[in-house]
Amino acid sequence: MGVIGPSGSGKSTLLRALNRLWEPPSGTVFLDGKDITEIDVLELRFKVGMLFQLPFCSKIAAAINLTKRLLSPIRLANSLYSTQLARSHSLQNQVIYVSPFLNLKQKLFFSSNPQQTLDLILSENWSTKLEKRLLNSKSEFNHESVMYVLKKLSNDPQKASNFFNWIVKNLGFQPSSSIYSLMLRVYANKDSIKQFWITVHKMKEEGFFIDDQAYLLIIRDFKKSSLTNEAAILTKFYNAMVKDNAVNDVVKEFVNVVIESDWGDGVDERLKRMNFGFELSGNFVLRVLKDLRKYPLKALGFFNWVRENFEFEHDTVTYNGMLRVLGREDLIQEFWNVFDEMKTNGYEMDLDTYLKVTRFFQKRKMLEEAVELYERMMDSPYTPSVQDCGVLLRTIAGSNSPNLDLVFRVVNKFESKGNSLSKNVYDGIHRSLTSVGQFEEAEKMMSAMKDAGYAPDNITYSQLIFGLCKARKLEEASKVIDVMEQNGCTPDVKTWTILIQGHCSANEVDKAVIFLADMVEKGCEADADLLDVLINAFLGQNKSIGAYQMLTEMVKSGGVKPWQATYKNLIQRLLLERKFDESLELLRLMKKHDYPPFSEAFVGYVSKFGTVDDALMFLKASSFKESPAVSAYQNMFQRLFDEGRESEAKDLLFKSPPHIRKHKFISIFFGSV
Repeated sequence: MGVIGPSGSGKSTLLRALNRLWEPPSGTVFLDGKDITEIDVLELRFKVGMLFQLPFCSKIAAAINLTKRLLSPIRLANSLYSTQLARSHSLQNQVIYVSPFLNLKQKLFFSSNPQQTLDLILSENWSTKLEKRLLNSKSEFNHESVMYVLKKLSNDPQKASNFFNWIVKNLGFQPSSSIYSLMLRVYANKDSIKQFWITVHKMKEEGFFIDDQAYLLIIRDFKKSSLTNEAAILTKFYNAMVKDNAVNDVVKEFVNVVIESDWGDGVDERLKRMNFGFELSGNFVLRVLKDLRKYPLKALGFFNWVRENFEFEHDTVTYNGMLRVLGREDLIQEFWNVFDEMKTNGYEMDLDTYLKVTRFFQKRKMLEEAVELYERMMDSPYTPSVQDCGVLLRTIAGSNSPNLDLVFRVVNKFESKGNSLSKNVYDGIHRSLTSVGQFEEAEKMMSAMKDAGYAPDNITYSQLIFGLCKARKLEEASKVIDVMEQNGCTPDVKTWTILIQGHCSANEVDKAVIFLADMVEKGCEADADLLDVLINAFLGQNKSIGAYQMLTEMVKSGGVKPWQATYKNLIQRLLLERKFDESLELLRLMKKHDYPPFSEAFVGYVSKFGTVDDALMFLKASSFKESPAVSAYQNMFQRLFDEGRESEAKDLLFKSPPHIRKHKFISIFFGSV
């Protein structure tokens, strides 16, 4: 049995349902007359296996080719068949073949898109056994599928390298410059640097260049990894490649001719008269397109010209190169025209191109276009990742005027493929909405979250409180605590901290303290973050004694251990206001919490304003030992002399312990003075 259909028609969802990778409704799928939802899932999958990609089926392939020949002259606009059956290349990715004969241990096998190839690679360590499984899967390794797998494996350089080397050496796959550039980026780390240089030389041997964008990204990665020597060598190698390559001269000549004049002003004839000296290739076309990216309409003119004058057949590499150039506001119609043409001719946008184009769309707030592109990619074999979906959703939700229709379009498309959004993604959208004050939309998103089976928790509610406080809707923010408790969600210290901080930022410190009391009364203990918020709020109102009392009370009664920075901040303010006794008490508390002594502020204060007794008390409080170090005394003596207080320095020496007075360095110091 064969299942044929266009991208997005539900073939993969059907497969997932057949072996419960996606749970179908009960009473809808049966195996040997038994509802599969009632069969143990492991037992079911022992009987029903999944094939990766397309096994050979001559009868189906013949039928498809016949259909293609019959329908190709019709060319119905927007017709299903004209777009999906125009070339056998695209049809191979749209066929599902069900075979009961390949393995006697399982009754049924199903094949789907390249994601299953990736799953197979990720399922085990690389081995000869895995290579055989990949070979037996009859997967079609074209540019798009290889780019998809390598992109997904980019964080696992070893597996990416194993896969790349295997398809090149064993299957005769010929990498494009885009795939070579991607592999260089995968290898651009300390552990894979040897393979990096092997690949660079291989590219040069085969006439490929490191494109300028890949070069800049690799240099950036080298510098981040402190591979400065490698970066210098690559720069030298790159410059030499550019200088020595004969193709580069022809590319420059082509680009100059195209830039100088508009099409129709003799450009066509001048290009025809040029001597290539080599066979026109996709790599050459791609190089010209990249150099014309600042002149997108001229790039499109060249793209069409090579096809019309050289009978050059564009492939996935050149189509993707053209789409990268056209993905901008003023040429969006041309972008979709080329995209549709590419699909009609049986090619797909590769994952690397999608990521570059969608990032540009999102950066330029072309969110309608970003969503449409996402929908089209989700209908292709090379689906974006869950992370890509989350980034797009947060970008839409975080815009100045979030369009929830776009959000739900992305969510619906994602879920239509048998996926489900995680709570983290819902929280990300909700956070973006609340942070820009879109509370009605945030409420709708919270409802959608509930419908998806996720109960709002402290993360969700704290985001709402933060947004309301940011919008100075403090009364509404306060009521969220009541709503949480009514819904059975106990506010934690982080949620309380956000509410208290919101009131402190609005200079409502008295209310913030009331909320602190409510929090403690309800059994929630304060922590260092909350204490730091309150101390800063008190200091912002020039209430240093109030801050001091708050800190000491929460340390002694509440068991809170303040941050070292909180101590330092408050000590500096107290000393500035000449409140030495309170500062010294904080220094003692710091010592109890095993923080290093905060000496510099005290030395500076005592040397200018303090008494000899102040100096002695500070030296004792700052030391973890019974007697302060000689260096501590020496520093204090020096600072007193610097401030012109020689008599205080001598008095301090007189009151110092004998071992300090008799120490040779101290004696030398006073003798020299």
